[in-house]
Amino acid sequence: MADLLGSILSSMEKPPSVGDQETRRKAREQAACLKKLQEQEKRQKVEFRKRMEKEVSDFIQDSGQTKRKFQPMNKIERSILHDVVEVAGLTSFSFGEDDECRYVMIFKKEFAPSDEELDSYRRGEEWDPQQAEEKRRLKELAQWQEEEAAQQGPAVVSPVSDYKDKYSHLIGKGAAKDAAHMLQANKTYGCVPVANKRDTRSIEEAMNEIRAKKRLRQSGEEGTPSS
Repeated sequence: MADLLGSILSSMEKPPSVGDQETRRKAREQAACLKKLQEQEKRQKVEFRKRMEKEVSDFIQDSGQTKRKFQPMNKIERSILHDVVEVAGLTSFSFGEDDECRYVMIFKKEFAPSDEELDSYRRGEEWDPQQAEEKRRLKELAQWQEEEAAQQGPAVVSPVSDYKDKYSHLIGKGAAKDAAHMLQANKTYGCVPVANKRDTRSIEEAMNEIRAKKRLRQSGEEGTPSS
């Protein structure tokens, strides 16, 4: 009998110590707190979705509104709003750099934003349809002018004034033209025209002329009286 009782007692787990009981108690409390937070978060999501569904429904029924900008939301709220908008058949976009200031804009299908409008919102600017139309007209005008210039070919640049007229008070009206067509050699600098360098006399005639000049010079020296 004693052996049977001893075997039963040895097979049973020992009662938990005081430390183990405290650990288990804290674990139960954390699990209960986590479950409570999850249920609270779930209720908040449901309430937020209902509120967004009402605001989107009011937006659809208001014929005077074509778009609406919501206040900044966190990632979960933006995800819920995008889902509500998609179910309602609208278009939505998120804008903003930082997650804390990122917001959602919704548009009716027939008033979907253009690429220029989306780029304006991404830059953090307000969309001005009149200003955008003016930019579009200026862009088309510049493109048309470029095409016209390409068809006409390169432009011919003409000087505003003639340099001869500009300096006429210094060089005269026809000074530059006369200087270009009339160039005379200065004989004092040894520049002799080619025509003057040609000697048409024969060698015999040249020698006779030289001898005659020599005889004339000698006769003149002999006729000069000595002092």
